[in-house]
Amino acid sequence: MSLSLQALLALLPILTAAVLMVAFRQPAKRAMPVVYVLTLLIAFWGWEMSGTDLAASTVQGLFITFNILYIIFGALVLLNTLKYSGAVSVIRNGFSDISPDRRVQLVIIAWLFGSFIEGAAGFGTPAAIVAPLLVALGFPAMGAVMLGMMVQSTPVTFGAVGTPILVGISGGLDHPELREQLAAQGFSFSDYIQIITTNVVILHTLVGTIMPLFMSAMMTRFFGKNRSWREGLAIWPFALFGGLAFTIPYLLTGIFLGPEFPSLLGALVGMAIVVSAARKGWLLPRQSWDFAPSSEWPAHWLGSLRMDITDPVGKKPMSFARAWTPYLLVAGFLVLTRVSQLPLKAWLSGITVDWNNIFGTSISGSSAVLYLPGTVFLLVVGITYYLHRMKPGEISAAFADSGKIILGAGFVLIFTVPMVRIYINSGMNPSGMESMPIAMAEWVADRVGRIYPLFAPSVGALGAFIAGSNTVSNLMFSLFQFGVAKSLSFSASFVLALQAVGAAAGNMIAIHNVVAASATVGLLGQEGNVLRKTIIPTLYYVFLTGLIGLIALWLLGISDPLQ
Repeated sequence: MSLSLQALLALLPILTAAVLMVAFRQPAKRAMPVVYVLTLLIAFWGWEMSGTDLAASTVQGLFITFNILYIIFGALVLLNTLKYSGAVSVIRNGFSDISPDRRVQLVIIAWLFGSFIEGAAGFGTPAAIVAPLLVALGFPAMGAVMLGMMVQSTPVTFGAVGTPILVGISGGLDHPELREQLAAQGFSFSDYIQIITTNVVILHTLVGTIMPLFMSAMMTRFFGKNRSWREGLAIWPFALFGGLAFTIPYLLTGIFLGPEFPSLLGALVGMAIVVSAARKGWLLPRQSWDFAPSSEWPAHWLGSLRMDITDPVGKKPMSFARAWTPYLLVAGFLVLTRVSQLPLKAWLSGITVDWNNIFGTSISGSSAVLYLPGTVFLLVVGITYYLHRMKPGEISAAFADSGKIILGAGFVLIFTVPMVRIYINSGMNPSGMESMPIAMAEWVADRVGRIYPLFAPSVGALGAFIAGSNTVSNLMFSLFQFGVAKSLSFSASFVLALQAVGAAAGNMIAIHNVVAASATVGLLGQEGNVLRKTIIPTLYYVFLTGLIGLIALWLLGISDPLQ
């Protein structure tokens, strides 16, 4: 089979998903079963995958589906617990005291707090926390999902304490021949990873600093009463300040400390600076901005998650600090369980439910339930029950409300994630063909030649779009990107940085991430509408990153230790 035909067949399921959900506005619960069956047929007939490998890939996908649903469920239970304890009412009033301006609130909550959660946990956790919290604060459900997806860009490369670099790039690139080449130049493999990390933080800082302003403009354009870009851009001094408050410490951390903590430290420093500035009214516009009354919102903006925020009858007034403590506990526990230097990570991640060599294949499935963020959420729910002096009926209601929402997401994801695993595992075939994503990437590289740096981030984004993971995209494409860079005599470390940044941006349109985020606010069925919006910042991110890459490699002649 020719490379062009391979690329066309590999692209067909993606196009089908886009046409059904974006063009024909079909909900994911109808589109994804069709896409799964189509992927199954293409893998069987085109890539000659065995029925056993297809079944094993599906089971492997179901393991991952459980992990995703567990994270969503934990996040929902936590939010509903805070609703019934009265904490959400206090949090909402507290943020209104900082500033009633929704643009200011999104900079603090979606951009900075979301970036911190991404740095600590990864796994799409920011959207699972940020989207329902924004709904609780009075944002439309669809707007909350859009903003929750948009924050999964700049901080993602260093999410889960640097996993996309330390596992994705390192695991996808590491082989003895490369180590020997580096040693001959006086470099270790860890030195090379640090060079890539430095390039990544520079690129993200150049492209990502305006993301809070982009988020503000998207919010006012699509969810404001006047549908105005200008109203969102009017907050540009504060939004750029919020962007720089994150990206400058993020940049310095990446350059001087390595890939583990840029997102964590950047967000912590940024929150301290930006909240203080907002309290003092620095750089804020004269006119505050808010949504139209919720009674005027279109029905498709609304999810089934309901936050009827009233002060609970019979409860003592709660301080803002006590109301916010559960989220601080989540952040603290996530950090404690993700830092490799502490014993908790090895202990929790070492307790797994495994199915090795599924159906006698080389494919395996695994779930480290105790290590997943869902366990942290549920642990904090238990603490909150006592901390907020709740009644048994209130905690039961929180679990019941969350269970109702999770059922719809489960149906969609049991088709979406197995489809992804078939895509990735399609390289397991007797014909010797590369996997479907690699076939598409090779076709692009063959066609564009010397302007390839412009497209390198798009290859990374494609991997994240398919897999819903920056780490998996890096594992899948790092060696491919390295090979293309060497064949074209470009700096391989810089092209790998383009891959990592593009893979971060691709999370904004990853289908199962959109489904998961939508599920947390009960917005299932509107995934196409969300994708139509998040494709805008994704295109911005990959195009500008590619353009910077082209300039750096063509005009500035960025070098590589292996050149």
